[in-house]
Amino acid sequence: MFRKRPRSKATPDSGRAFQRHRSPPSADTKGKSRAQSTSFSPFSKSRAVTTAERPGAGSDRLASVLTAADRATRTIRAIWLGRIAYADALELQREAERRVAEGGPERLFLLEHEPVFTLGRNASVEDVLLSPERCRDLSIEVHESNRGGKVTYHGPGQLVGYPIVNLSPDRRDVKRYVTDLEEVLLRLLADFGVQAARSPMKERMTSVWVGNDKIAAIGVHLARWITTHGFALNVTDEALDPFRGIVPCGITDGGVTSIERVSGRRVAPVDLVPSALRHFADVFGREIIEK
Repeated sequence: MFRKRPRSKATPDSGRAFQRHRSPPSADTKGKSRAQSTSFSPFSKSRAVTTAERPGAGSDRLASVLTAADRATRTIRAIWLGRIAYADALELQREAERRVAEGGPERLFLLEHEPVFTLGRNASVEDVLLSPERCRDLSIEVHESNRGGKVTYHGPGQLVGYPIVNLSPDRRDVKRYVTDLEEVLLRLLADFGVQAARSPMKERMTSVWVGNDKIAAIGVHLARWITTHGFALNVTDEALDPFRGIVPCGITDGGVTSIERVSGRRVAPVDLVPSALRHFADVFGREIIEK
């Protein structure tokens, strides 16, 4: 699910029963971020993924302001972060968002999270079925988020992607942005033998499904056409059990699944990164610089 707001604002403490973690103010994290990239990288050091704009992408009236030189500079730096805490990822997103707003390079963070339930702006505390004590026993944090949507789970066994991109001037369409993220996931899943689809049901929009089971969730935030948050794809069965502790995205009549469960093939989230980058480059018309 998505929500577009003209600017980011702090959310006042709701005083609910759960002790939710709220992110610290945005700050320059150069050399100071608690989140550290792992020493292993799935990226080849000197390779860039290039692609032309999708057919029809130039039909938008705003695209006419882009010169050939502008198109040549639409690059995005892809960074594998390994497994990090949710608060650390938020910190990195805020800093990247600030830099993009100042004209700096776009970023695509790919990662796994430590176990966490995140509550979007439309979430209800009742959608978390576990008590605060039980969440602590299971080492699952609970965080409020400024993304759209309700409650979901992030944790080991998922591939999480946070694109920090500027949709202005040629892609200023929230629905198109979310649809493009879905398209990246659909193509990625097909590479690993999973035939997934968008759901025609309104309450299941902005997600990817295999039959009646959700395999990927999307929740984004936009401020001045710069995106934060993104997608979470269930790769291994390890990611599935914690969903029993919530009502995922408020949906009570559907299940969750993973690449491992559907295909019988066990792969690690990092194994999906090259395919994810290739399809992101193709769908979004970006040159990806791998870091």
